[in-house]
Amino acid sequence: MIKNIIFDLGGVIMTLDHPEAVRRFKALGLADAEQQLDAYTQTGIFGDLEHGKITAEDFMREISKQVGHEVSYEACRHAWLGYCKEVPARNLQLLQELRSKGYRVILLSNTNPFMMSWVMSDEFDGKGHPLSYYMDACYCSYQLGVMKPDETFFRKVLMSEQILPSETLFVDDGPRNVAAASQIGITTFCPENGADWTQEIYQYLL
Repeated sequence: MIKNIIFDLGGVIMTLDHPEAVRRFKALGLADAEQQLDAYTQTGIFGDLEHGKITAEDFMREISKQVGHEVSYEACRHAWLGYCKEVPARNLQLLQELRSKGYRVILLSNTNPFMMSWVMSDEFDGKGHPLSYYMDACYCSYQLGVMKPDETFFRKVLMSEQILPSETLFVDDGPRNVAAASQIGITTFCPENGADWTQEIYQYLL
């Protein structure tokens, strides 16, 4: 019986716009933005940031070196937020509904300080609430020092929450991520980025 639901952020709660993120980083002067940015798992300095290996300040310095001019925090943040296409109200309503039904609702995301500065602000939902308003707990890759699809990330969350894989559903738009979660006994659901999954999810909760 499912008691806990772990959600990815980008591609599930929030619709991703990978091309827009690429366009914004190119506008900063990053000519090979398409090669450096990935829709699911970042690599290079982008991956180092989301892995927690470097800070936001380190990232700004490295981007500045690559593009040949100083890039501000605000400019980096604007570029990263290119990933944020929309936050459908139906998704947030569903999170509230699930919590009211007694499910523990948890975030597990490969993300970074620039993105989370917006996600955890009162600008997130357009109603003055951060994402944490809709969650029981939030786990971010850059804070834990591990990224999906590394199963260590899932194990850290299970251990911290003191929950069982057999009682947990993981919702993520990345096939490699759900495959990793299923390997340790977590039930998985892999909707496509931007899809309305708010009804289909109940098939996994019966």
